Amino acid sequence: MSAMTSTADAPRSPGRPRSIRADEAIIDATLDLLAEGNTIEAISVEAIAARAGVGKATIYRRWPGKDALLRDALRTLKGGQPELSGRSVREDLMLLLGAVGHNVDPRAARIMPCLVPAVNRSPEQYELYQNIIEPRRALMREVLRRGTHTGELRADLDIEVTLAMLTGPMLVQRLLRWHPDLDEATLPEKVVDGVLEGIRAR
Repeated sequence: MSAMTSTADAPRSPGRPRSIRADEAIIDATLDLLAEGNTIEAISVEAIAARAGVGKATIYRRWPGKDALLRDALRTLKGGQPELSGRSVREDLMLLLGAVGHNVDPRAARIMPCLVPAVNRSPEQYELYQNIIEPRRALMREVLRRGTHTGELRADLDIEVTLAMLTGPMLVQRLLRWHPDLDEATLPEKVVDGVLEGIRAR
C-alpha cells in the first residue's frame, strides 16, 4: 500500500516547516469546489489556489499535481481506518461495514454522488477512485483471509466476490437511500450475518 501513501506526508528535506494551516486551506478549497458541483475535470489548480488564498507554487510544493491533491482531499472525507479487534471475523466485518458509505465530512453527501459519472467516463478518474477505496478494501480482504486460515470461513472462499456481497448493500443504501425502511444502524450486522451463513466453515 506504500504506493498510495499521501504525497503530502512524504519526507521533506530540511528547511522551513510546512504550514499545516495552508495544507488544510488547500484541502478545504478542493472539497468546497467539488461540493459546489464542479466536476473533477473542470477544477484547476489555479481555482483551488485562488479559493485557498495561496499561490500555485504553494500547492505544487506539497502535491505533484491535481490528481494527487484530489486523492488526498477525497480521502479526508472518510477519516481514518477503523481499529480492528482481531477477536472474530464477524466482529471485524461489522466494524468495517459500519464505515462503508459513512463519511466524517458533511460535504461528502454532495461530492460522492457527483463522482460516479466521472468515474464511469474517465479511466484516470476510475484509477483515482480505486486508489481511494483500495485501502479499506484491502483491510476487509485481510479479515476474510484470516478467517480462512483460522477455520472460521470456508477454505475455498472467493474473497473478491465476498467483498462485493458485503459492501454492495451498504453502498446502495447509504449513497442511494435505496430502501427507506432499512435501519442503517443495524444494517451492518444483518448483512454480515446473512453473508456469513454462506461463507462460514461447516
